Amino acid sequence: MEIPSLGRRLAALMIDWVIAMLSAVALAGVEFPPASLSKDPSQTFIVLGFFIAEVALLDGLLGSSIGKRLMGLRLENPEGRPIGIPRAVIRMVLLCLFLPAVVMTDDKRGLHDLAAGSRVVRDPARA
Repeated sequence: MEIPSLGRRLAALMIDWVIAMLSAVALAGVEFPPASLSKDPSQTFIVLGFFIAEVALLDGLLGSSIGKRLMGLRLENPEGRPIGIPRAVIRMVLLCLFLPAVVMTDDKRGLHDLAAGSRVVRDPARA
């Protein structure tokens, strides 16, 4: 199991964020770019909702979001399988709080991964 670099993980996160933003624009009528929190906070929360839902569903069911797949990463439980939707939702909500993501163990697992019982690894089939 190879631990992915922080750069690869951040790139996957940014890809997923852009996809969520474009989905919110297309499906929920959010402005592009979304209005600032001070102007219209609902737009930020709509994009955030799309981000959590999209990544949690894909990570929970398939083991990788679009960004992770493009960057050759996979999210798995200790047995190497997808973590399921409930644990993926917990992981994403904690990730959106930011602090759990920047506090990491030696093997680069953030608090959000520890709470969800997950780990991000390089996917040898896609890396």
